[in-house]
Amino acid sequence: MKPSVPQDASASPKLSFQRQPRLSVWQALAVRALIVFGMIGVALGGHWLDRGGLRDNVDGEVSLVDVVYFTAVTVTTVGYGDIVPVTDRARMFDTFVVTPIRIFVWLIFLGTAYTFVLQHQWGQFKTRMTRRTLKGHTIICGFGAGGERAAAELLRIGHPSETIIAIDPLQERIDEATALGLIGLLGDARTNTVLKAARISTAAAVLVATSKDDATALVVLSARQLNERIKISATVRAQENESLLYQAGADVVINPVSLGGHLLARSSAHHHAVDYLRDLAASDGRVVLRERAALTEEVGTPLRNIATGVGLRILRSGKAIGFWEKASDALLQNDIIIEVVSVSGASSK
Repeated sequence: MKPSVPQDASASPKLSFQRQPRLSVWQALAVRALIVFGMIGVALGGHWLDRGGLRDNVDGEVSLVDVVYFTAVTVTTVGYGDIVPVTDRARMFDTFVVTPIRIFVWLIFLGTAYTFVLQHQWGQFKTRMTRRTLKGHTIICGFGAGGERAAAELLRIGHPSETIIAIDPLQERIDEATALGLIGLLGDARTNTVLKAARISTAAAVLVATSKDDATALVVLSARQLNERIKISATVRAQENESLLYQAGADVVINPVSLGGHLLARSSAHHHAVDYLRDLAASDGRVVLRERAALTEEVGTPLRNIATGVGLRILRSGKAIGFWEKASDALLQNDIIIEVVSVSGASSK
């Protein structure tokens, strides 16, 4: 597998972020209809209560049918003159109540007719504003089963939904992402155009969970070229492609097939240990792995003496140091500590 750098398509379609709408199309129409009927009801009630201030130029008697007719006519037009207000109170009611209702009803009708135009313009405006303010967000490339579970875990550990962008070429998957409250971006993450639209230059992390290793390699390669400092994690299916992803620029490569096989084999003799690993990995587990910088008061003390959890490893200048090694007897200023903590302890930090 030899990935090539994807090029930007000059004729690519405009990209826009998608968020879950507050109301569906039918719900929005129902709300507008209720508002219209409510305002007509106000006008109808006012005319009926003050029907003595109206005069029917046809038969001289104002009935319920006449009031309904007069209300419908005055709400939609200025009237035909067959029924007219004759008292000052009736005229003032038509002037200061019915006339504003007429204006609002027409605005609602016009707004419904131009919904798609307004939504398009508003969507473009929100896209521009969102792109300007996005910073420190997480980009998930591929919203299949792996990407969806990654998003659910991010939400569980406290990432705001508006700081997670899901990229996928399938609209149904984008709909699933927006249903979770995420920002959806319909497109192919292998192209620089899409990654730039997701503001990869200001993002904190990229999680690549595409369905094919060659596509994953292209996404990783593009992401690394667009942002040299961003953290990139990717899943791979073939073990021989793991080194390729590291060469492309991934910081972490996860092989779920290899990991699952390893756990399956060990479970026959060490099922309690495997259960504990599942507890670490599960969203509803009691313990989690966490990495953090060494605290000032911890400098010079052994890794085994930290009070926040159980220290397993130190990352020092890019080198991993286990808790059993001599170098872990004294923490240094820039050490990164890998520790096991309880879920309650992790959430309180």
